[in-house]
Amino acid sequence: MTKVVGAVSSRDGRGFTAFLFLLILGYFWIGLNPFPDPNATSLSTPYGASSNIFNQLIVVAMSAVVLVTVLRNPARHLMLRPHGLLACLLVWMLFTGLFAGDPAAAYRRIVFAILVCLCANAMLLIPRDGRQFAGLMSIGLGFAIALSYLGVIALPHLAIHQATDALEQSLAGDWRGHFGHKNVAAAAMVYAVFFGLYARKAGHIRLGLLMTLSAAFFVLHAGGKTSAAMLPAILVLAWTFERWPKAGAAMLLAGLIGLNLILLTAAVSTSFSTLLASAGIDPTFTDRGSIWRLALSAIAARPVIGYGFQSFWQTEALFNSGQAMTTWAVTAANSHNGYVEQLINGGIPALAMVFVWLVILPIGYARRALKGRNDPALTRLFLRIWLFSLFLACLESPFFGNSGPIWFTMLVAVFGLRLQANAGLVSEVAPIPTLPANAAAPTADRRRQSLLTS
Repeated sequence: MTKVVGAVSSRDGRGFTAFLFLLILGYFWIGLNPFPDPNATSLSTPYGASSNIFNQLIVVAMSAVVLVTVLRNPARHLMLRPHGLLACLLVWMLFTGLFAGDPAAAYRRIVFAILVCLCANAMLLIPRDGRQFAGLMSIGLGFAIALSYLGVIALPHLAIHQATDALEQSLAGDWRGHFGHKNVAAAAMVYAVFFGLYARKAGHIRLGLLMTLSAAFFVLHAGGKTSAAMLPAILVLAWTFERWPKAGAAMLLAGLIGLNLILLTAAVSTSFSTLLASAGIDPTFTDRGSIWRLALSAIAARPVIGYGFQSFWQTEALFNSGQAMTTWAVTAANSHNGYVEQLINGGIPALAMVFVWLVILPIGYARRALKGRNDPALTRLFLRIWLFSLFLACLESPFFGNSGPIWFTMLVAVFGLRLQANAGLVSEVAPIPTLPANAAAPTADRRRQSLLTS
């Protein structure tokens, strides 16, 4: 078992890594343009035309600093595991990108996706110990929650959906904070609830309680029915998983498969949707059915190679297709289902590899982590985030979302579960003992070994 800690032990080094940690967290949880103007963009803008050069430069520069920092870390060999599966997924996405309408744009987004994975994994290796991780997360997410509330109070026309918005006027009154959309805000605040519960166990009792209550209150006012309903359900499922891992894994797999079958069958079967309606359930699931019918039709045409990474929705080819005359779904930003989205991106092979990476392997990680001697509160945090993200993906498309907090936070949880299963996070870095005057100074390798135990 490997103890994972930061490689930089000087006070200046600790200050730099803390700043880098908060910089990464702030980029994904707050972004470069908080409180976006809801009337500044239009759904008629093709996805490929919405590229932001400044944003790309920021991410590349930040990722370069992250990479240099992690390469100095004794635990750098733990980055981006499992190497084999992720390499196969990357090669397949590069191959399918050849068949995209704009291969250059597909490859650019693939590179961006790799950088997001790098930053998410580095978040777990940058802190010097578990205590610093809990403290920095509390500071960063506490600020993000406060910023959203500040927007609701001081900038309601930007932080609350309005009837005057260019799109989705029916959401008027729902809180979105600085995130731009109430569904993203609701999911992010559910993550904040989980972090608040973890912070209480990590010693930040008052701050953790404040984060938990304020984030839960925001979820209720965001109008995110899916997130609000899933929050207590995930807490129960995680509790079951901790005590009976086999039963928890069976419930997870049955839930994911069953829920997706219900949702997609309702989209294509009139009789089944009528049955759901008779039971008082919206068979369109807030009009997602139209999007799923379009997506399934497209998948049937190219089931193996798909359409290239993020190269189907909001493209000129789709806007100009014959289906644009028959359904509004051509204006959708994504499939509103993370698993369907992978079939669109790279066909059946892409879905299979993503399912193994994000579902099957973490089940094993979670079971080993729960049996290990690592911090159980940290394992519980990662477990809750992971479970919530998987079920959220049945109604949203969080996987490979290269901006915003959802995909990034899920990655932190998935990589975190693997580290909890295969490595040991120290609670505090022990000081290097003072040597006698006549003793030889330790070499750099021996200093490094003082921070790692295999």
